[in-house]
Amino acid sequence: MGHIIVVGNEKGGSGKSTTAMHIGTALARMGHSVGAIDLDLRQQSLGRYLENRAAYVASQDMTLPVPRRAFLPPAPAQVAPGAQPDDHRLHAALQELSDCDFVLIDCPGSHTRLSQLAHALADTLVTPLNDSFVDFDLLARIDPASGKVTGPSIYSEMVWHARQGRAEAGMPPIDWIVVRNRLGAQQMHNKRKVGSALGDLARRIGFRVAPGFGERVVFRELFPRGLTLLDLRDVGGETMNLSHVAARQEVRDLISELRLPGVSVNF
Repeated sequence: MGHIIVVGNEKGGSGKSTTAMHIGTALARMGHSVGAIDLDLRQQSLGRYLENRAAYVASQDMTLPVPRRAFLPPAPAQVAPGAQPDDHRLHAALQELSDCDFVLIDCPGSHTRLSQLAHALADTLVTPLNDSFVDFDLLARIDPASGKVTGPSIYSEMVWHARQGRAEAGMPPIDWIVVRNRLGAQQMHNKRKVGSALGDLARRIGFRVAPGFGERVVFRELFPRGLTLLDLRDVGGETMNLSHVAARQEVRDLISELRLPGVSVNF
């Protein structure tokens, strides 16, 4: 199996699917074979993104790098005693992508058995986080008076269990990166406080912090065509403005910060 990248956070609206799509497309554009699995069985945001991309490419009679998607098969009628049907489904989907350099798994914004299993399989875990204490609360509890971290929260505890399981199985540790999305351009008071709390928590429970994507309309505009910032120069009819250039640099910086094996950022 190739290197597994899991994009996870137990909260909707943090930019998981947008982040996953840009990571997958960036790797594909750099010549790596990339597989994708969407575990959000209801919303299927990443799946819809990939469908939109395939439809747009076909309608324009053009070629763009596209991650190869694998679907979860139906649950088996019978499983071995003590086994979980969802475990079988995810492993079957992964088997379809066993020849890929990277496999990207987009998790739902809730706790599910599939998401829990995906985290245990992650070589790299990417957790997009809106730059607010509402999202931070999934990672840790904060003392309202002092602003100090008092302890890990539900999502961090789930990641800890995933790490513990990997250690017991003799697997390499998870490289966990928390990505700060929708960062304001100015050094606002809330931004500094969230950054300080993240730095404190990162040292305590072991993750890296990376800047993600700013609040830009272009990310939402590209979804219906399944495009990313990296495609604009290829599709024609798009004028690259300063916001696009800045957003493209954000993608480049994120891919570089992930420190994926064998990846040299060249776009």
